[in-house]
Amino acid sequence: MKRTQSPLHHLELRVREFAQLFNSMDPTPFLNKDLDRDAESFIETWAFGFPAKSRLHITIHLEKMPAELDPGALLTEAIHNFFEYKTGVVRRDLKMLLKRGRASLLIGLVFVTTCLIAAQAVSKLGSATPFAIARESLTIAGWVAMWRPMQIFLYDWWPLARRIRVYQALRRAHVRVVAGK
Repeated sequence: MKRTQSPLHHLELRVREFAQLFNSMDPTPFLNKDLDRDAESFIETWAFGFPAKSRLHITIHLEKMPAELDPGALLTEAIHNFFEYKTGVVRRDLKMLLKRGRASLLIGLVFVTTCLIAAQAVSKLGSATPFAIARESLTIAGWVAMWRPMQIFLYDWWPLARRIRVYQALRRAHVRVVAGK
C-alpha cells in the first residue's frame, strides 16, 4: 500500500516592514511573539482553507530588511510560538467543553430518568386525555434535557479539534523571509 504525503500549500505574505507582523500594543513583541491581529487573521484564514493535515510553507517578503537582527529566525520563532500558544488555548477550550458536556450528560440522564419514571407513574393513574398529555409532556421534557449534551458530543467538539490541527500545522510551518516585494 502506497502512502501519500500530506499536501503542501504556500502562502506569500508581503509587508513593508518587520513591525507590521507584530501587535503594536504589545510592549515586548519579540519576547511574547504576539502577532498583529490582521496578520494572524490573514494567516489563519489562509490555513483554514486547506485540509488540517496539510504541510504549510509561509514566505514573508520584507521590503525593508532589518540590519540588526535575523528576521528569518525571529519570524519563524514568533509564528511557531504564537500558534503553539493558540493551540494550547483551544485545547483548554475543548477540555472545558467536554467537561461541560459530561456535566450536562449527567444532569440530562438524571432528569430524563426522573421524567420517564414520572411518565410511567402518570400512565398508571389512568388513560384519560389529561393523563396522556402529562405522560407525553414528561417524556418530551426528559428528552429535551438531553439536547445540550448531544449537541456537545455530536457537533460542538469537532470544530475545536480541527482548529487545534490547523494551529499545529501552522506551528510546524516552514517560514522563510526574503527581501523585496
